[in-house]
Amino acid sequence: MPLSTLERTPPPFFKQGPSAFTRLMFYSALAVVLMVADVRWKVTQPLRAVVATVFQPLQEAALTPSRWWASLNHYFAGLDAALAAETTAQRLVTAQAERIMRAEQLEQENARLRGLLDLRARLDTKTLAAEVLYDAQDPFTRKVVIDRGSSQGVVLGSPVLDDAGVLGQVTRVYPLTAEVTLVTDKDAAVPVLNARSQQRGVAYGAPQSHAMELRFMASNSDVQVGDLLQTSGLDGVYPAGMPVAKIVAVDRRADSAFARITLKPLARPDQPHHVLLLQPVSVDLPERAEAASVAAASAASAASAASSPRKGAHR
Repeated sequence: MPLSTLERTPPPFFKQGPSAFTRLMFYSALAVVLMVADVRWKVTQPLRAVVATVFQPLQEAALTPSRWWASLNHYFAGLDAALAAETTAQRLVTAQAERIMRAEQLEQENARLRGLLDLRARLDTKTLAAEVLYDAQDPFTRKVVIDRGSSQGVVLGSPVLDDAGVLGQVTRVYPLTAEVTLVTDKDAAVPVLNARSQQRGVAYGAPQSHAMELRFMASNSDVQVGDLLQTSGLDGVYPAGMPVAKIVAVDRRADSAFARITLKPLARPDQPHHVLLLQPVSVDLPERAEAASVAAASAASAASAASSPRKGAHR
């Protein structure tokens, strides 16, 4: 039989139901119908729940070796980290213990010296925590408003600190809020003491550069970049020893008798959130001699004026 007369279709005994293409289209359509039905009516949700419940023990058994291995690795890694942390903590505790002993010794020595010299003990400053509400509306000043006022015990002139140093001073007090002038404001001035050279000065705000300036310091004064400036405590407002700023630039100009000294505040005036208010030092200080004498003179004159009419009436 010639090849051209052969049939191209298989004999009837090789046919196995519908063609492959027909089965593909049928199962594809069935899959689409099942997916749509599952999305719309959740028809396979019970079946999924049954399958998940049946195969849950098998999944747990399959995951058990990997979990054991991960737990073992985590245990040894945590053990090494704990040993290292314990060693570091022991060193820190030893160093802190040495510092504490030195501090206690210095405190006792300070108390003995103050008792020997008959000096007044250091004041215990009262504190009050507050939260910054918003910046002041005046664009030419550097002020913020806090959520504590006179009803909470805030007084005019209270120093304000953040976690890094002196932030400013309370300049206005309302019943429930208060206004704080920051150290970078043009009207702010903080008496400071150089921790290295023990030289006193006054730090002023420089709002244009969000920094501070140490003004009226002679060109040959002992100031260096990196010196720490603390409150001197001589103004009766800020307690002594509070960190204020660091010297970042010293310009000793030949045409001027004063050096231009730029400071960087240790506090963060641009992003304060929680602050601490201190009671002004002048509240606990004894009254000045001049003020006491004036008060005594006014009291004496008032007493004499009150007694004069009585004498006239007696006559």
